[in-house]
Amino acid sequence: MNNDTLIQFPDEIAWLEEINSKIDDTLEKSGIRMKQIDEDYMDFKRYTLEHNIDPHEAFQNELLLKQVDRSGAFFVKMHNLTAKLIKSPYFARIDFLEKNNPVAITRYIGASSFMYENELLIIDWRSPFAGMFYDYELGPAAYDAPQKRIEGELSRKRQFKITNRKMMYILESSLNIQDDILQRELSQTSDDKMKSIIATIQKEQNQIIRNEQAETLIIQGVGGSGKTSIALHRVAFLLYRFKNTLKAKDITIISPNKVFGDYISNVLPELGEERINQLSFADIASMQLDGIINFEADKDPLETNDAKWTERVRFKSTLYFLKLMDDYIEKMIASVFEPAAYTHGKYAVSAEWICRRYNAYRDDPVKQRLRKIAEDIHERFDANRIAGNPVPRPPAILKNLNNMLKAKNTFSLYADFYTEVKMSSVLSFPAKKTLEWSDVYPFLYLHAAFEGLRKSTYEGSNIKHLVIDEMQDYTPIQYAVIKRLFRCPMTILGDFGQRINPNHLHTLTDIQQVYHNAALFELTKSYRSTYEIITFAKGIRSVNKLEPIERHGEAPAVIQCDDEQDEIIKMKSKLDTFLRSGYTSLAVILKTNSLAEFFFNALSKDYKVHLISPKTARFVNGISVTSVQMSKGLEFDEVIIPNANKKTYSSEHDRNLLYIACTRAMHTLTLMYTEEASPLIC
Repeated sequence: MNNDTLIQFPDEIAWLEEINSKIDDTLEKSGIRMKQIDEDYMDFKRYTLEHNIDPHEAFQNELLLKQVDRSGAFFVKMHNLTAKLIKSPYFARIDFLEKNNPVAITRYIGASSFMYENELLIIDWRSPFAGMFYDYELGPAAYDAPQKRIEGELSRKRQFKITNRKMMYILESSLNIQDDILQRELSQTSDDKMKSIIATIQKEQNQIIRNEQAETLIIQGVGGSGKTSIALHRVAFLLYRFKNTLKAKDITIISPNKVFGDYISNVLPELGEERINQLSFADIASMQLDGIINFEADKDPLETNDAKWTERVRFKSTLYFLKLMDDYIEKMIASVFEPAAYTHGKYAVSAEWICRRYNAYRDDPVKQRLRKIAEDIHERFDANRIAGNPVPRPPAILKNLNNMLKAKNTFSLYADFYTEVKMSSVLSFPAKKTLEWSDVYPFLYLHAAFEGLRKSTYEGSNIKHLVIDEMQDYTPIQYAVIKRLFRCPMTILGDFGQRINPNHLHTLTDIQQVYHNAALFELTKSYRSTYEIITFAKGIRSVNKLEPIERHGEAPAVIQCDDEQDEIIKMKSKLDTFLRSGYTSLAVILKTNSLAEFFFNALSKDYKVHLISPKTARFVNGISVTSVQMSKGLEFDEVIIPNANKKTYSSEHDRNLLYIACTRAMHTLTLMYTEEASPLIC
C-alpha cells in the first residue's frame, strides 16, 4: 500500500504509534521489575548463606524465596508475551454495537492481549469477542460471553499488515476483505517453519478451531487446506480456553517424522504458547514393549519386493482384522482363566467366589484382574484372621492365581490367535522374540487385554489431549490401541487422498468405526498452490471436492529429456533460475528415498542441497532433495519432479504419489521425463 492510501487513515497511524510507545514503556518497566526481583532473590539467598539463622527463620526465608521465584516467573512470561507484540502488535480491528447500546465497542485483535495501566488495548484472537472477526461480515453479529450470548452488529471491520512496527497496508471491511488479505499472504514466499494463520483464518476453519464439544474431532482435508495449521491453532485455542486445567505439557502430537515435527515447531510459540511434546507410533511401541519383546522398523513398501510380506501387511491393515482380534479377545478373556478353589491352612475361598470377582473386574486386563483378586482374598482372610494362623500376602496369592491361567504371556496368545482364525501363514517372525512392524500394534492390542498397557505418561506429562497427523497412514488396529492408551480428547487429521502405503486398505469410514462418536469436518479448499497447479493435480487424481483458490501463476511445465544426463542438465538450469529468483525454497521430489539419495549425490557436487530423509531432524530453506513420503505436510515455493515417466508413475497408487508431489508446490511446478511420459499426466 502506498503512502497516499495510508494518509486516508491518520487515526490508525497515530494509534499504531501510541501502541508502539506503550509496548516500549511496558517492556522497559517489566525489565526493571525483573531485574529487581532477581536482585531480591539473590539478596535472600545471600542472607541465608551468610547468617546463622534459626530453623523458623530459615523456613520463612524458604517461603519468601519461592514467592519471589513465582513472581519472577510470572513477570518473565508477561514480558515475553509483550515482546512478541513488538514487530506486529495487532492485525485487525472490529467495532461492535451491542443491542440497546448507542456506543460501539472498538477492539484491536492480536496474537495475545495487551493491557496498559489497567486498560485493555489489544485482545487475544482466541477470545469470544474476537471470534466475531472470523465469523461475521458487517451487520448482525453475536458472541458468547461467560454469562450469556451478546447480540448486536459489527459496524466496522479493518485489517492491517504491520511489519517491524510499520504499517504496510490497511483494508477497510468489505465482503471480500478476507480474500484480499488471503491473496496477499499466499503470494508470499515459503518459510523454513510453518507460520501462524491468525490473520487469514476462514469461517469454516474457525468453527473447527473453536470447537469445544467434540471429544474426538476428525479433520479430512485436501492437500493445502491448512489442516495441520488448523489443528495447532485449535491446540492454542484450547490452551487459552481451559488455561486453568490444560497446559502445553499435557498435549502431545503424533507426527509422521522428525523433520515435519521441526517444520511445525514454531506455530505455538508464535501464538504465545509453549511447544507441545511430539511422538511417533514407533516411539510409543518402544515405550510399551521395552523389556517385553523386540520389533523391527517398518519397511518402505515402495522399495520392498516381497509378495508374502505384502500379503501380511495388507491383511493386518483392515477393519476386518480388528474385528477378528476383538472376537478372539472376547473368547480369550472368558476361557484363559480357570478358577479353582484357593486354600491356605484354615483359610479358603471357592472357585465360584474367585470367578465372580474375576467377572466383577471386567473393565480390567486379565492379569490386572488377578492382582485385584489377590488383594481381595488377602483382605477377606485378614478380616477373618484366626489366631496363630498367618494370612498369606497378596504376591503369594497372585502366584497361585497365575497358575490357573492357560497362557502365561501375550506372546503365546498372539501365536494362538492366528491358529484360531486359521491364518498362521500371515504370522512371521524376522528373528527370535522379534515382531515385524505390522505385528507390533496387533500384539499391543492383545497385550492391552491380557496384561495391560503402561500408563500414557510420557516425559513426565499426563496427556490430556492428543493430536494425530497424517491419519491415513495408520491402520484401524493402531487406532484401537491409541484409543485404549490415551483416554483423552483427540484431534485427528489427514487426507485419505494422500495415502502413501499401497498396502493399507482401510478407509476414513473404518476410522470412524473405531471412533464412532467422533465429529467429522471436511476441508475442501486448497490454499497452498496456485489455481494452475491445483487444476493440473486434479488432472492426475480426480478429487471432486478439491477447490482451488483463485490465485493465479505459471502453468506447470512438463519437460521431455533425451536421457538421464540431459534430465540432470535441465534440472540444473532450473536450479540456477531458482537461485536468481526471489523464492526461498525448492524441492526436487523423487518417488522413493533411495532415488532421492541418488539425486542428492548427483546435485550436491555443484549445489548446496539438503537431503530430507527418514533420518533428517530439521527443515531448512534452500534446495532440498526428498521423496514423496518425506515431503508430505511440507510446502515449497517451487517443486521439480524428475522421472515423471511411464516406468516410474503408471499404477493407480502412483496417482496418489504424483498428486502429493505436485501439491507441495506453492508457485512453480516442473515435471521432467525421459522416453515416454507418465500416462497419468497426459
